[in-house]
Amino acid sequence: MSYSQRLYPWALIRLLPKMQRVVVRRFRNRSDAEGHLQALKRLMPDEKFIIIFDLGDPIDGDSIEGESTDEES
Repeated sequence: MSYSQRLYPWALIRLLPKMQRVVVRRFRNRSDAEGHLQALKRLMPDEKFIIIFDLGDPIDGDSIEGESTDEES
């Protein structure tokens, strides 16, 4: 995930058939995402949308708990 995407962690997702999804837009705060969601629901009432908080992958060099970045010899 790029730095610019990390600045906008709230993502408005459109759910598609067969477990697919499309990121409609990313937002800096949840309130903006909810406002946009309400407008989309009025324009497309039959579609399914969700809002998620997506931080993406860890920055290079950071490790997730329990994972080692060094190879064991």
